[in-house]
Amino acid sequence: MTRRTTTVLITAIVALIAFAAAVLLYQRHTRQQAAEQAGAQQSVMVRAHSPVLGPANAPVTIVEFFDPACEACRAFHPYVKQILAAHPRDVRLVVRYTPFHQQASVVGVRILEAARAQGRFEPVLQALMDGQPVWANHGTPDPDRAWEFARAAGLDLERARAHVATGAADALLQKDMADVQAVGVRATPTFFVNGAPLREVDPRVLAEQVNAAVAGVRR
Repeated sequence: MTRRTTTVLITAIVALIAFAAAVLLYQRHTRQQAAEQAGAQQSVMVRAHSPVLGPANAPVTIVEFFDPACEACRAFHPYVKQILAAHPRDVRLVVRYTPFHQQASVVGVRILEAARAQGRFEPVLQALMDGQPVWANHGTPDPDRAWEFARAAGLDLERARAHVATGAADALLQKDMADVQAVGVRATPTFFVNGAPLREVDPRVLAEQVNAAVAGVRR
């Protein structure tokens, strides 16, 4: 290897390290900005109109900015259920709709809100998550198929479509999207535990953060 080749190689390695460091600093800065923005918007984190799973007066609140058509939300869903099951009295989940996947997301939210009106929110949510690869496929989405999964989970379709026609779900979506912008959410799922942003997008980190919050309120 010539001296010039060695110099070029070392320069390239130094440049790569500098780039990686810059990316890391940018990511930290972005997360810090998001945390600061969220901290300044605590009043819009939880709304009276939002779906809640778990005890309404639980001392620990997970807020999830959630898109029913989001693959990552689907991946997190079983872990969120495990956390709620592990803390049946101490933890509640507040769902904030974040329809980043356009029409598929909107249809999913409309179905979920119709299910909530019928007292079928949780089973229909599970059905939509199970069937998401079919009705919300990002290459060839077919949102109307979501209704089939919801019906199989016990949703009365006639009543559900009547609920959608009232525009109630769309009005709720507008309120949630205003809060999404206020909080500065840019991706789903985005979690906050008692107002603190999730340190890392990892189910284990979410469980650790919730466990720590539960331990804190029990002291």
